[in-house]
Amino acid sequence: MRTAFRRAVPYPILTVSLIVMWLLLAGFNAGHGVIAVVVALGATHALKALGEASPPIRNWVAIPKLIGIVLYDIVRSNIAVAGIILTGRAMDKQTSGFIIVPLRLRDPFPLAVLAIVLTSTPGTAWLDYNSSRGELLLHVFDLVDEAHWIDLITHRYERLLMEIFE
Repeated sequence: MRTAFRRAVPYPILTVSLIVMWLLLAGFNAGHGVIAVVVALGATHALKALGEASPPIRNWVAIPKLIGIVLYDIVRSNIAVAGIILTGRAMDKQTSGFIIVPLRLRDPFPLAVLAIVLTSTPGTAWLDYNSSRGELLLHVFDLVDEAHWIDLITHRYERLLMEIFE
């Protein structure tokens, strides 16, 4: 039974995520539900045809914690960036900058998740990853303390991603 399900739905989490995203963007009705299922299954079967393996998840309990932290940080960052823009804070008080963050993550899937998290958080942008040195180049819109950002990324996100995937 399980192998038949995995043949029909090779990437269950991705399939559900695509369906939910489609319905959130297009609206909840039967027509969009059918289209969402067809597109999600088609996309996941295309991914399987490319030979991509489903990433092993070691700790399912940490996933909701990571989602909660990321959503909280996105809301908080939206408010902070909006505050900077709307208050017209003088540009001489605001410092953008680049930082290099040493990472222990090496697997491509958790690195991709980290890239999505950092890029979807307003005020930060993942620019480059040096795989030979394990270093991330990150741009920060309001860079006050470089050590704070390195600590935030390594202890808040990377640690949880390692719990989930490694």
